Amino acid sequence: MEAPDGVPPWLEVFTAEERPDLWEQARTERLFEGLWPEYNLHGAHAARYFGDLVPRFAHLQALFVDRRTGALVARARTIPFWWDRTLGDLPSGIDAVGLRAVEDSRIPTALSALSAEVRSEYQKTGFSALVIATMAMMARRVSLAPLVAPVRPRWKDRFPLNSIVDYTSWKRRDGLPFDPWIRVHARLGARILRPEPHSMEFTAQVSDWENWTAMRFHHDGSYIFPGGLAPLTITGDVGQFWEPNVWMLHNVI
Repeated sequence: MEAPDGVPPWLEVFTAEERPDLWEQARTERLFEGLWPEYNLHGAHAARYFGDLVPRFAHLQALFVDRRTGALVARARTIPFWWDRTLGDLPSGIDAVGLRAVEDSRIPTALSALSAEVRSEYQKTGFSALVIATMAMMARRVSLAPLVAPVRPRWKDRFPLNSIVDYTSWKRRDGLPFDPWIRVHARLGARILRPEPHSMEFTAQVSDWENWTAMRFHHDGSYIFPGGLAPLTITGDVGQFWEPNVWMLHNVI
């Protein structure tokens, strides 16, 4: 695929439609799973829409390959959906946008980011901004502007008891967002639409949560756990967690 501006000469960019073998490699070798807390791989609804990305939306998934080594180093996953561009019609988070995308028969009018994944050895080099720029370029190419992103705040796990509404309002002295991942989007021109307290659902047996978190939950109640952006609620044998996100809008021209 055509690469966005700023791509270094050692990098190649393909869609999953062009290189289904690379997409399959990422899946079978679990190349990006280590970037996420274990619980994040077990969304209650995630398989329904993530599983539909290829082949259905293969032309909207980007794969980044290091020419020097042939290694797959980053991945951009997106999904098209119908949206009338009003806040009232904006889905209530990543689950809602994903389910609308695969269940709604209307012709999509916008593109949503789902994840921008960069392998750890390539992080902290500005690579993430390039992945987001590629998403915007794909939206432009297929006339699915605007691009929206249900951003997972990178430092929210440090403040799990603070609401996502409060957290989203925090600023640095220079006026930029406090959270580094929200800040990457902001520097690319995105603006915050709204915080989303119930974006992605994780409901599972307590035994699963204990395996995922290396904790023990002896009583009903709310628990803070490693990597969690908000408290986990234990009721009987079931643990339920709603991950918050922040909707951001990229105006793609």
